[in-house]
Amino acid sequence: MSCIDKIFFTKHKPTMNTHKIETTLTENGKLLIDNIPFNKGESVEVIIIKQSENHSDVNQYPLAGKVIKYENPLESATDIEDWDSLK
Repeated sequence: MSCIDKIFFTKHKPTMNTHKIETTLTENGKLLIDNIPFNKGESVEVIIIKQSENHSDVNQYPLAGKVIKYENPLESATDIEDWDSLK
């Protein structure tokens, strides 16, 4: 099988409503998901990804809660003499 055989092309709507749930299987081969924000009759796509063993150790948001300080936030990033459009 070549790599091209593994590519699937699908048409999706421009907007995507996603919802992420992390859970642990309680029975082999079965997954139960409650309280999802979709209505009866709606079509959904389910993708299941096994988490790595050290997933809980990884900080997804390393800058969350960190102090951010802006020095001269309205100042130009470069000197006005360096602007090519003004030459």
